[in-house]
Amino acid sequence: MTTQKKGFTLVELSIVLVIIGLLIGGVLKGQSMIENAKVKRVMSDVDSLVSATYSYQDKFNALPGDDASTVAANGVANGAAACAGIGDGNGLIATPAERLCAYQDLIDEGFLTGNAAGTTEVAVARTTPFGSSFVFRSGAINGANQNFIGMIAAAVPADVAQSIDSKFDDGIWNTGDITSGTIYTNTATKALSFVRF
Repeated sequence: MTTQKKGFTLVELSIVLVIIGLLIGGVLKGQSMIENAKVKRVMSDVDSLVSATYSYQDKFNALPGDDASTVAANGVANGAAACAGIGDGNGLIATPAERLCAYQDLIDEGFLTGNAAGTTEVAVARTTPFGSSFVFRSGAINGANQNFIGMIAAAVPADVAQSIDSKFDDGIWNTGDITSGTIYTNTATKALSFVRF
């Protein structure tokens, strides 16, 4: 007598493989959706910081952090009281104290939410979806000193940095409103700079 061995048929194996393929595809699509949401949030956060900066400038005729006036016309200090007299009014958010005060002024005046009592820039700064912080910076760009929003640490993967630049700017690492310190094909993580003001 021969005993018949039981096993899986090709149809059963193919069904299992199709199910595994669908699960892997769903996971990969989910990861892609999460990354796209992070990219959109980066630009949304940058837009809110720039908008808050311009709103402060419209109200007080000075940049937050760089505001040299210690008392407004109504006798109330512009921005955070701890920042009175910190800014030099030169139009650049350049020193570490001005950078901290930029956030503290925006929070104190209600243009941003957060805790203005932090004593370091990182303590009051907005956090990016990639774990670094958005910071106010100034520096020479195209031969002129300008202010910009930057990332404090190179925490954005190169492909994501290129995706952000391509979706919201010109896609070239060293031109436009979004720039990186190095070319995107260099796989090191990137610290991006956004929007000059």
